[in-house]
Amino acid sequence: MAASIREKQTAALKRMLNFNVPPLKNTAAEPVWKVLIYDRFGQDIISPLLAVKELRDMGITLHLLLHSDRDPIPDVPAIYFVMPTEENVDRICQDLRNQLYESYYLNFISAISRSKLEDVASAALAANAVNQVTKVFDQYLNFITLEDDMFVLCNQNTELISYHAINRPDIMDTDMEAIMDTIVDSLFCFFVTLGAVPIIRCPRGNAAEMVAMKLDKKLRENLRDARNSLFTGDTVGAGQFSFQRPLFVLVDRNLDLATPLHHTWTYQALIHDVLDFHLNRVTIEESVGPETGARPKKKNKKNYDLTAADKFWQKHKGSPFPEVAESVQQELDTYRAQEDEVKRLKSIMGLEGEDEGAISMLSDNTAKLTSAVSSLPELLEKKRLIDLHTNVATAVLDHIKTRKLDVYFEYEEKLMSKSTLDKSLLDMISDPDAGTPEDKMRLFLIYYITSQQPPSELDLEQYKKALMDAGCDLSPLNYIKQWKAFTKMAAAPANYGNSGVKPMGLFSMVMNTGSHFVMEGVKNLVLKQHNLPVTRILDNLMEMKSNLETDDYRYFDPKMLRGSESSIPRNKNPFQEAIVFVVGGGNYIEYQNLVDYTKAKQGKRVLYGCSELFNAAQFMKQLSQLGKK
Repeated sequence: MAASIREKQTAALKRMLNFNVPPLKNTAAEPVWKVLIYDRFGQDIISPLLAVKELRDMGITLHLLLHSDRDPIPDVPAIYFVMPTEENVDRICQDLRNQLYESYYLNFISAISRSKLEDVASAALAANAVNQVTKVFDQYLNFITLEDDMFVLCNQNTELISYHAINRPDIMDTDMEAIMDTIVDSLFCFFVTLGAVPIIRCPRGNAAEMVAMKLDKKLRENLRDARNSLFTGDTVGAGQFSFQRPLFVLVDRNLDLATPLHHTWTYQALIHDVLDFHLNRVTIEESVGPETGARPKKKNKKNYDLTAADKFWQKHKGSPFPEVAESVQQELDTYRAQEDEVKRLKSIMGLEGEDEGAISMLSDNTAKLTSAVSSLPELLEKKRLIDLHTNVATAVLDHIKTRKLDVYFEYEEKLMSKSTLDKSLLDMISDPDAGTPEDKMRLFLIYYITSQQPPSELDLEQYKKALMDAGCDLSPLNYIKQWKAFTKMAAAPANYGNSGVKPMGLFSMVMNTGSHFVMEGVKNLVLKQHNLPVTRILDNLMEMKSNLETDDYRYFDPKMLRGSESSIPRNKNPFQEAIVFVVGGGNYIEYQNLVDYTKAKQGKRVLYGCSELFNAAQFMKQLSQLGKK
């Protein structure tokens, strides 16, 4: 199987940290010690991929932010990994003048312009440091990989390319151009790192189309300039991909506004929805110490990294929550059994030596103990992961129980699949025990977005009053109303497939009293596989199915000499690899839906990307900003 985008980006970073020479595999030599200077963008790219220990193994003794106060370390080479912005370039020039390091390896996350390069050159001349600037590289790594099959464009300054920014009613053409250029720059970096020129498909008449046209142009120009093309030579020749080129589907967030508001039921998406989950790191507030009188408990913030190396996470991040709770419990039980075995062996080893039986037992047990001791580090790592997931899952469970998220999830699934409802929407909104005002607003917006006929003015007033009584902010609704009126003219509402959930019996295992998780009153819901709009569109385009929804999609092939405008695909074969990218932001629900879709397809690979990753609360904030104007 071709390498995943995560492996490719990691390999590119390791090459950079090795002074842009591929690291040798099995040399026992000491690495060259060096310092790494990055900006926030560089930090975000590196942190999901390389742990501090891995940086140390590559000889990075110190990693510092570019704009922090740094002391000179005159006899050490410095590797810079920064965006080519004005203030970064100024700061690099200042470092050269102050002669901070022995030599400078400048790596720009995305391509640096000629004029800025000249600024660096003149600063180096002035500081008499030309010989110290050893290498200057454009790395084309301006995107963040979060999973083997998921990437996001940025984590810093997301408001510059957010859903809100793209959909502002008062946006100027120049602003829109700038947003599109930013997105295209990152996507270009993505394809350079991937080492493939895609075939691009997109709908007509929205931001996704603008991105597609610009990306096509940029790829085309780069391919035409044969001497400097980034898609020739070793990266592509090494056959990183199968012979077939990947399909790149660009869609606009406006295609489906319900999914990002949807309450969810799978582990990773739930963590993102209810906890603080950023670049694969969860931050949980844990209260420590007993309560003393009127003083509340002190809260400690704990960070947990959910990484590719965590087998439990890799196996269960897409599982329904009850299953996760059950699996954590099982892991805990097996761990305890192993621990007891070690304790038992220890107590036997402590026997007095006179006893004949004990001697023979000893010889048997020495072998056992040796193997037990050698498996200790493994056991400890296992224990760390079990504790991590126990804490994270417990934190999620608290939210599920206090906000009745299972009820919301089930109700919304019914709304989206047009099944019969067992309780009226008004009852749900006016139930004081169920959920926060935000939960209620999300539920109502999903109802409003997915309903074929919008509610009559009279009904709407009633709903509004109930929502206001529940303490909801109604500004998102103002925006959704405008949006719905507009899309009604443009297109039919998205179809959410026949989803639906089956309640299973109560939790068998987790209901035991010995369990960590008290799941009483939480429904054990199991998901039926159904395709969300984004997945459905991908399926049509990847399998070359004819469908009203996607027949009109535009077709770009940057490798064609003359850019011919057409929506007629030249390639009639189904694709094996595809990348879906949502302009305007994405979420883990869609990502998970695509992962489940791909599992059912043998030999296919699908990647999910988005301009920013937001959870429902962050998305609601953007909607309410749009609704307030």
